Amino acid sequence: MLSLLAWSSAVAAPPLATYEAALPATAPRAPDSFLLKFNTDIDGDGTVTLNITRSWAPIGADHLYALVADKFYDGAAFFRVVPGFVVQFGIAGTPSENTKWSTPIKDDPVVQSNLKYTMSYATSGPNTRTTQLFINYVDNSRLDSMGFAPVGKVVAGSKYLDRVFDPTPGSSGGVDQQSYETKGDTWIHEQYPEINFITTATTTAQQGSLGTRRALQHAREAQPVEV
Repeated sequence: MLSLLAWSSAVAAPPLATYEAALPATAPRAPDSFLLKFNTDIDGDGTVTLNITRSWAPIGADHLYALVADKFYDGAAFFRVVPGFVVQFGIAGTPSENTKWSTPIKDDPVVQSNLKYTMSYATSGPNTRTTQLFINYVDNSRLDSMGFAPVGKVVAGSKYLDRVFDPTPGSSGGVDQQSYETKGDTWIHEQYPEINFITTATTTAQQGSLGTRRALQHAREAQPVEV
């Protein structure tokens, strides 16, 4: 299970230059800036759009770009809603996808603050980021010292996040994550008929972004991405 408040980072993440230097020339890389659209079933068809800035968290941004290209978030539920804190998601509705993407990535240094409507990865300790994400409902700058590095910020559709269905009111832990990971959307539909989902996730590279052509080439080789 991944938790937002599971650890306090005692060892700083490696400098960005170290990561960039170790990145193979052929490795998939996200554009320096891209729009991420989560089309949802909130209010029928609400869309939440984020601007992802690679320099904020390059390891996380590259990983996120690859996840969206693989359609990992298509059909993923908003399984944890904590009013006044965060909304969390990022378990695939297809169990095999969770297994496929279970290898964790290294941490990024925290260079931006967890302010209202920024998005970061959830973790269970240092260097444990995989696929789960959370969006801050309020300014949660206290999370910065715990190692949660924002990758982007909501630029449109925040009203839908404010109206997402809370499947476990009165309990901040959300749904049983292990059950959801292993049993998928069939299970969660049965347990929480009103739960909200991401229907599709797409990326659009910002024009003029360095690395865009390289990123799009790798995305096309993996899975189709809206550009």
